[in-house]
Amino acid sequence: MDSKRKLTWLTHGTQAVQVPGVLSSGWQVHQFDYTVPPRFGLPDGHQGHVGILDLTRYPKDGVPHLDRWFEQLNIPLWIGILPEAPSLNRQLAYLTSLHCSDYHTLPIDWERLAMVAGHLWGMAELHQKATPATGDDYQEIALTGESAAIRHVISRLRRFAGTSEPVLIYGESGTGKEAAARLVHEQSLARHGPLITINCAALPVSLTQSELFGHEKGAFTHATSQRTGRLEAADGGSLLLAGIDELSLVQQSYLLRFLQEGVVERVGSNRPVRINARLIATASTPLSELVRHGTFRQDVFFRLGEMAVELPPLRERPEDIPQLTEALLQRLPPHLSPKPVSQATMQRLITHSWPGNLRELQNRLRQALLLGESPQIEPMDLGLYGIPANVHDHHDLSLAQFRSRAERQALHCSLALTRHNISAAARLLRISRASFYRLIDKYQLPLSDTIHSANTPGRQTRR
Repeated sequence: MDSKRKLTWLTHGTQAVQVPGVLSSGWQVHQFDYTVPPRFGLPDGHQGHVGILDLTRYPKDGVPHLDRWFEQLNIPLWIGILPEAPSLNRQLAYLTSLHCSDYHTLPIDWERLAMVAGHLWGMAELHQKATPATGDDYQEIALTGESAAIRHVISRLRRFAGTSEPVLIYGESGTGKEAAARLVHEQSLARHGPLITINCAALPVSLTQSELFGHEKGAFTHATSQRTGRLEAADGGSLLLAGIDELSLVQQSYLLRFLQEGVVERVGSNRPVRINARLIATASTPLSELVRHGTFRQDVFFRLGEMAVELPPLRERPEDIPQLTEALLQRLPPHLSPKPVSQATMQRLITHSWPGNLRELQNRLRQALLLGESPQIEPMDLGLYGIPANVHDHHDLSLAQFRSRAERQALHCSLALTRHNISAAARLLRISRASFYRLIDKYQLPLSDTIHSANTPGRQTRR
């Protein structure tokens, strides 16, 4: 049995990282290229407890697949490797503060890196042994709160659940789309059947038909037995297409017959199988926008888009943050017994813009309890250092005004860092382009110098 600890190295490109003996002798290193999307299902044993996020060759226009890698790998603690001090590069500083518990700059001090990795591995190992495998805790409490925004969402979801029509759930990454889909399933007529989830972002085109429809024995090379597809497995229950906006046009066409007629055919068979499954889909980008840009089929959109609900980002429900924080702390394993949250920390939690939404809140709380040494959770334990600039000059500002100032500043900074490229700026803030445009319209920022996308036509500013 291999006694080496597993270390995941996420980097730019496929060139093998040369790891010296001080690190390689005690670790089994698995390297992945973050410039390409993660493939459907990683080999067993490839996920480690500690990850290295190598940003030494990070592209200036960002990496659209980075969020998918973090979700697929599900590694609790990361160490960043930067080409220079983060104070010299605001984009790298943002990524490091969002994802990493520690960082190193070139040239790498390998002995220090090995020591830090060993410490984080020990903490992560302890955390895993004491934590039940229940997935993302934030999904369990995502719909918690008394704000008007979340109560409106829950009301719509319950109303939609009472029908047999497809339900489309929009929301930024980390807002709890899976929890919303589960609520629809559990309150629908399909609740006694299974809830089958398909991660569209991790579904390669070459395997789409086999995964969705199944195949007959001998249908293609290596098809040594009959296999039931995910659509057929959902018969009598609900089918969740998570991230349907990530499907290619070819993959969308495979779905069309099922959406129109409710039947599928296994690969290698011409016998239609009727499926009775409640369809739920989630997306980060409004499908109507993708239809306009020619990247989503209009006929598929019409089959999905009648009953749609948009989950509010965490920054739009700040009054729920104290309750959400308490709920997350109560769900932690025994060895991470909750600490009280200091008043200064709660103020920072409420005014933080939360680009990663509930997932970011969960990860920052876990980091604080794993690594923090204070009797209370302090802003520095969360990586939220001090009070935002200009706060002390404006004692009479309301929470809404603070949030507006923070959002406006985030827009200006992201546009400056990406040379006014809308797509790259939206990725930097980890929101959809549609959400970015809404914020631009809200604050009436000029778009005269803006690059909308490398591949999409310009967008006219609303007047």
